[in-house]
Amino acid sequence: MPETDVQGGPHVPVLLEEVLSALSPVAGRRVVDGTFGAGGYSRALLEAGAHVIGIDRDPSVAPHVEALTQAFPDRFRFVAGTFSELDTLVADAGPVDAVVLDIGVSSMQLDQAERGFSFMRDGPLDMRMSRSGTSAADLVNGLEAEDLANLLYAYGEERKSRRIAQFIVAARQDTPIATTLELARIIEKAIGRKPGDAHPATRSFQALRIAVNSEFDQLVEGLFAAERLLVEGGRLAVVSFHSLEDRIVKRFFDPDKGGPTASRHLPQVEAAPRRWHPVAKAVKSGAAELARNPRARSAVLRSAVRTGEAARPIDLKGLGVPQIRGAA
Repeated sequence: MPETDVQGGPHVPVLLEEVLSALSPVAGRRVVDGTFGAGGYSRALLEAGAHVIGIDRDPSVAPHVEALTQAFPDRFRFVAGTFSELDTLVADAGPVDAVVLDIGVSSMQLDQAERGFSFMRDGPLDMRMSRSGTSAADLVNGLEAEDLANLLYAYGEERKSRRIAQFIVAARQDTPIATTLELARIIEKAIGRKPGDAHPATRSFQALRIAVNSEFDQLVEGLFAAERLLVEGGRLAVVSFHSLEDRIVKRFFDPDKGGPTASRHLPQVEAAPRRWHPVAKAVKSGAAELARNPRARSAVLRSAVRTGEAARPIDLKGLGVPQIRGAA
């Protein structure tokens, strides 16, 4: 999710009305909110009459879980875990009619300096959604320059990744890089900053966050988990915040988008069965939402309806998942 100013803002669910429309009808239906966060989508779905199961790996969502549990005790429950395992986590729930996924870091996490997601708030260089495992500081201080540069390029599309990596390696020689603002200043020193441009650390912080939380793996596994879980006619809505995620979702729903163009001179290959049809056109935030919630500016909603075809095994081919150069 894009950065905001230091003052932060309300945790507004992005494209809320559009998500509800994509999943409609929801009254009486069982819906899985695979990225619960502050509970914005879950609350709206519950208010519309749905039965909701929320999933999240972040322990800090507990107050929001408690609020919805008290407000909707008969129609809401929460399961701790990652949305990549959503079909397993809700296996005892019975048929599921819809799944919603809001990919990436939430505004709630960005606004907590101690989580280390934001380059606009001074905090420990952490970025771990689950608060366990490898941190951003571990990567920044432990990777060789070439490996760090490859990571920043693959996951952040940072064209000046090598120069940034060189500056980081030089800066950490005496003392490890420990805070978000320290890293942001190093990156700004490495590549400069032009008035009106996005902060120079934007892409690097994105890349580190994705790596720390295995976000591309989570996304791919979560999409295929939803395909296994949903009944025929079930609906999946996915909100993403940058082009790399959106490309994966787009090609997952419509594999033909990611394949090579067939020559008209070659024998025609029979198209694979469609697991999702119809696939809706991508939806972006309108002017009114952008005016009240600038964080929605890069959000894209894609949605589709599950057919009766058997679910596919997980396969990254054709999805356009970024690969770090030199990685096994």
